Amino acid sequence: MEIFSSAFTHHAAIPSQYTCDGENISPPVAWRHVPGNTQSLALICDDPDASNGDWVHWVVYNIPPQLTALPESLDKQATVEVESRQITQGINSWPRIGYGGPCPPSGTHRYFFKLYALSLAAQLQANLSKKALLDKMQGHILAEAQLMGTYARQR
Repeated sequence: MEIFSSAFTHHAAIPSQYTCDGENISPPVAWRHVPGNTQSLALICDDPDASNGDWVHWVVYNIPPQLTALPESLDKQATVEVESRQITQGINSWPRIGYGGPCPPSGTHRYFFKLYALSLAAQLQANLSKKALLDKMQGHILAEAQLMGTYARQR
């Protein structure tokens, strides 16, 4: 399984429009080579370089396996329609629903977009945190892939 973005490449800088210094919109994310027995997908974006060890920027789940991408600037609502299919967004570390872009207080941070193929049907309740989602995914992960981008604020 592979995850990628048309906005930045693996290990490259995330453009400022997807950060707190820009429009703070979610970047476009796409994937391919999802296992055939996948029942749903989940996406988590986090920053392990945060001072608390983990800052969650985006939690998305109940993604139907027929979808191959999330568009740029996904609405910040618990339930969103993408290509006539419902997906669910959880709580980030602010704590708010949907995407919150990179906003490191200092230095360059790494942002991991992790995609999971799951043997779980797309029926998880709304407003899950990263931890709650990971707990529900335990034992149901068929494959995973990640895309890492970096960001440092210009002062």
